[in-house]
Amino acid sequence: MTAAPTCPPMTIVAPERQSFAAMGLRSSAPQERGGTGAPAGGLNSGSRQPCPWADQPAPILRGVTTIAHDLTSFRPDDLLAARVERDLPWVQVAPGAPYFVTEDGAPWTPVGQNDAITWPELEGLFRRRDLEGVERHIAWLRDHGVTVLRLMLEYAHGENRYLETPVGRFAPNMVRLWDDLFAICARQGMRLLLTPFDTFWMWLRWKRHPYNRANGGPCKGRSRILLCPDTMTAIKARMSFVVERWGGSGVVFAWDLWNEMHPAQMGDSAEGFARVVTELSEHVRALETRLYGRTHPQTVSLFGPILYSHPEVADTIFRHSLLDFASTHLYAAGTIDHPRDTVAPALATADLVREAVNHAPPDRPYLDSEHGPIHFFKDKKKVLPEDFDDEYFRHIQWAHLASGGAGGGMRWPNRRPHTLTPGMRRAQAALAGFLPLIDWTTFRRANRSPDLRVSAPGVRAMGCADDRQAVAWLLRTDRLDRRGRVVMDVPPIPLRLKIPGLRDGAYEAVAWNTREGRPEGTTLATSRDGALVLNGLQVATDLALAIRTV
Repeated sequence: MTAAPTCPPMTIVAPERQSFAAMGLRSSAPQERGGTGAPAGGLNSGSRQPCPWADQPAPILRGVTTIAHDLTSFRPDDLLAARVERDLPWVQVAPGAPYFVTEDGAPWTPVGQNDAITWPELEGLFRRRDLEGVERHIAWLRDHGVTVLRLMLEYAHGENRYLETPVGRFAPNMVRLWDDLFAICARQGMRLLLTPFDTFWMWLRWKRHPYNRANGGPCKGRSRILLCPDTMTAIKARMSFVVERWGGSGVVFAWDLWNEMHPAQMGDSAEGFARVVTELSEHVRALETRLYGRTHPQTVSLFGPILYSHPEVADTIFRHSLLDFASTHLYAAGTIDHPRDTVAPALATADLVREAVNHAPPDRPYLDSEHGPIHFFKDKKKVLPEDFDDEYFRHIQWAHLASGGAGGGMRWPNRRPHTLTPGMRRAQAALAGFLPLIDWTTFRRANRSPDLRVSAPGVRAMGCADDRQAVAWLLRTDRLDRRGRVVMDVPPIPLRLKIPGLRDGAYEAVAWNTREGRPEGTTLATSRDGALVLNGLQVATDLALAIRTV
């Protein structure tokens, strides 16, 4: 293999503050998703805005001491590692609670979406075409409640965004792109959920991918990507480079060790799931521990319908002893992937998150790291009307949070262009404003949706609770307009909500307007005989509730 040119290491100077989803069930091969990174379908049960940072300086990169590499046959020997100075605190799972905290004990919640280095808001990174524009965008996101972006380290839709080409030679333009993005994120307080491969386009464009043996790579066929020993050596070499260069940074929220692990990548068998997860996890964990004395959280994502075609994979995805949190991609057929209204997708999300939370150990976080209207977008070649999509987005994120998920889930845009709308950004900010009302660091939630009792038949309640706190979301289901949106100009329904499982005592319930991102009122109530009853609630379209002991 030809060695890569030397790429200088970097120091990130930060301020004091801080799908391959389309593998279908009808075939062993993934279904095409038309450049979106999301699935074509399946069964699941049941313009950049101006901001005031235009004058901030470009990223500051400084040389630092080299960290020696553990070389493999696919690993160049002259790429230097990165050290991070005055970086963001690392994120970890909260001790004893299924949420996240920073290393200094502050609550941290993933609020964000999927992005890509070729999409409009980040495309200025490549060849440093517009670093200032990218930094303004990241700063704007931060100030609107976004805390994390999910990204693939390469985007294999074309030929010029491979991280390695050929295998073992790390492209200098791509290394510099990631150096710059890490520096920007450290300055602006943004974190990244990183996955090493764009496995969707890797599958569809296998004839061109550098890992194909026909192109000088290690793997004879795409159905053996996770079976071939030489390919696993190359995958681990890539992860070694990434961990050594960027893994010392708190900008890394977590590693998604493999995007949408699928039986098709293992000869149409799910028997190897646990083995592959163990091999990847142990490799990354050992390297991080040796270099940094600690590790970032790990997960492996799954295209949700695989749980129904191969239910045995649940033990790996939700309960593998080396993974820190669970993540699936929620693409329920006919609701989430092709919505006719904005209520059914929310109810599907609530059911799927409840199922996921119940699969996982009580203290393991769960989050949806991909969802969206993929069937409508890819197969129907349509884009949801913006006002409809904004409500669909907002409903899904509140169903996710209230059902016990960490944050509001991570949308794959499925729009033209691939960006979230201003209304979706407002929805993220509204959810971020709600988060301080709950002490997530101690919230040992269980899903309570089936046990909640609402006095009004036209309202669906979703919620989670432990014995001292609860989150609930009430959604009006009885008044939809002809386009499938919840009717807004109707009198609110007065109702009573009963939440079992809360220990006896006094509670404060804050009612939250999810459209406007503000509290609408506070109710004091007393739990008796293990149940809290909230009287006099008013629900016009929907209402979120944060409930805590006083």
